[in-house]
Amino acid sequence: MHNFKELKVWIKSKELVINIYKNTANFPKEELLGLTSQIRRSAVSIPSNIAEGCGRNSDKDLIRFLDISNGSAFELETQLTIANELNYLNENNFNYLNDKVTEIQKMIYGLKTKLSNNS
Repeated sequence: MHNFKELKVWIKSKELVINIYKNTANFPKEELLGLTSQIRRSAVSIPSNIAEGCGRNSDKDLIRFLDISNGSAFELETQLTIANELNYLNENNFNYLNDKVTEIQKMIYGLKTKLSNNS
């Protein structure tokens, strides 16, 4: 069992969630149940799955949840791209959020590699 609160990838992905909520607050109201909800759920899924995997009994289980978390990160990347193309995000905010998602994807991959090598 790992302490997820000490993992840099969990800390960064949790911070990303806060930024996502702030950046989607001004999306059109008709998107509240659409793209806004999807973006927020994908973002929340990243640290949530990292935490859940850390609560499991093995590194193999954690790796599986890191895969799910990474899938959510790729979903989020896609949804942010769509939001940007719809002009719901300005270019600076899109680039900032997209860079954070890419950083988290790399961190998840690195953690998975480290865990796989220890098995």
